[in-house]
Amino acid sequence: MEVAVWAAIGILAAFSASTLFYLGSRIDALGVRIDGLGGRIDSFETRLDALADRLDARLDTLATRLDAHVERHAG
Repeated sequence: MEVAVWAAIGILAAFSASTLFYLGSRIDALGVRIDGLGGRIDSFETRLDALADRLDARLDTLATRLDAHVERHAG
């Protein structure tokens, strides 16, 4: 009976170790993929900043036109 218990413990330990190594390799693979996304996020951030600058310029132009329009009618 003692041999069966030790065999079960050995099988459980082997299963646990292999699962740990498998999950470790999967986590490492996900880390590599996430690191690869960093460049894409940086380029998206650059594009978003450019769009924000364009929007600010257009809003400033509209504000100037609106101020001129109000001055023309109020003056």
